[in-house]
Amino acid sequence: MADETQYSQRVTRRTVLKTGSVLAGGLLAGCTSQSQQATATPTTDDASTATESRTKTANAGYSVSMAPMGEVAFDEQPERVFTVFPQYADMAVALGYGDAVTAVYVPEMSGTTMNHYYDRLDGVSFEWQGLADPLSDGFPRELLYDLRSDVHLVDPAWVTTQKNWTQTNVTDVEETLAPWFGNFYSGTHATPPGGYTDQYQYYSLWELFGKVAAVFQEQARYQALKGIHTDLIETIEAKLPPEDERPTAVRVTLSDESFWTYHLNRPGYWLADTRPLGAVDAFADTDWGQLWGQVGYEAMAEADPDVILHLWGITPNYTMSDVRDTLESHEVGQQISAVENDRVYPQGMRYQGPIMNLFQVEMTAKQLYPEIFGEWPDYQDGAAYPEIPPDEQLFDRDRVASIITT
Repeated sequence: MADETQYSQRVTRRTVLKTGSVLAGGLLAGCTSQSQQATATPTTDDASTATESRTKTANAGYSVSMAPMGEVAFDEQPERVFTVFPQYADMAVALGYGDAVTAVYVPEMSGTTMNHYYDRLDGVSFEWQGLADPLSDGFPRELLYDLRSDVHLVDPAWVTTQKNWTQTNVTDVEETLAPWFGNFYSGTHATPPGGYTDQYQYYSLWELFGKVAAVFQEQARYQALKGIHTDLIETIEAKLPPEDERPTAVRVTLSDESFWTYHLNRPGYWLADTRPLGAVDAFADTDWGQLWGQVGYEAMAEADPDVILHLWGITPNYTMSDVRDTLESHEVGQQISAVENDRVYPQGMRYQGPIMNLFQVEMTAKQLYPEIFGEWPDYQDGAAYPEIPPDEQLFDRDRVASIITT
């Protein structure tokens, strides 16, 4: 485990970042448009190994390699950081660069949700007020030129799928503003757009975090946080009951008379908080052609899950008391075992970074296996992540906070 005295300090001045590579080639419910399940081969690269390609250059710069960009060169650590999805904003906070973020998707929703977790970490917060929303009006190129960030933690392959973006536009931003550095399709292992398939690789959430940590030259912080995550997962896996004794569960978002429903145990970092818990996916054999589908009350009642995990439930966008009231008052919904047994729980966001992931894994463990990991406390709508007694916490808050703030 890294000594906390080794964490590098923020630079106070930077020069223009230059990239050393040339590119080769509703959101709450259904998310952005996705491709079908991917066929590309996942990577086994570990961000802590030499394959990071953090090669020091002659001018004291460095480079970091990640698909689909390839090797990207930096003069020094970025001080202005453009993000779209909050997993990258959460990574910036974890590395001590939260104040460098210039944009994030729906700042009030993302920022409030992130702070619901950070409220349990002394000295950690995310100042989202005044940040730009990169998706409030499509994905306008003008916004990137206005913000003039030093790095765009965005997947260039995903950018080419956005309205009014071409590969030429993507390259122009890279060459005239700052590099792209992101990997979107690892979230679901969906197939990237044409022109990127051959060089695409899939990474776990924590591998991606290691790559981003290398961009900020904050490998010691990354290693320390990764150690906490490793301990958390090992603790959980050692205590999981046999598969035939695990509950059936669904991860859903209630929408009018139907449910947006997601698999629990498929590949991709969007499931980094449910897959380690190994619950029985009530829709495991259902093929929606992608990670999610839409089912009605009758189909949900037929699946009859023991536990309902309501995605976005801890965000400002949903009120869990309303969700439960809707289910309990519905003539079919009230017959579902999870509803009958009061096992309808709030979940966080799929767009989770490392800090969010620690809390969401703990949350899910308590919701699925209260007899093993302790009861999930009653959650108050709009409130912070519940206070959990120290002897019932699955990871050390003080240590996480110290790593981030030291």
